[in-house]
Amino acid sequence: MKDKKTILFVCTGNSCRSQMAEGFMNFYLSTQTTQYRVLSAGLKPSGVNNNAIKVMKEKNID
Repeated sequence: MKDKKTILFVCTGNSCRSQMAEGFMNFYLSTQTTQYRVLSAGLKPSGVNNNAIKVMKEKNID
């Protein structure tokens, strides 16, 4: 079995862009046969942006 490849999204706070990118990528990859590990990180991590949570809920993506 092959090792999973990793996709890492990085932004400043890991509060919006990178977390949303991680969520959208996991959603997209859930329909694919290739296995990936998707992560997000921030240079200066902070709490999750409430607007990001709202948008992801509207798109039915966790």
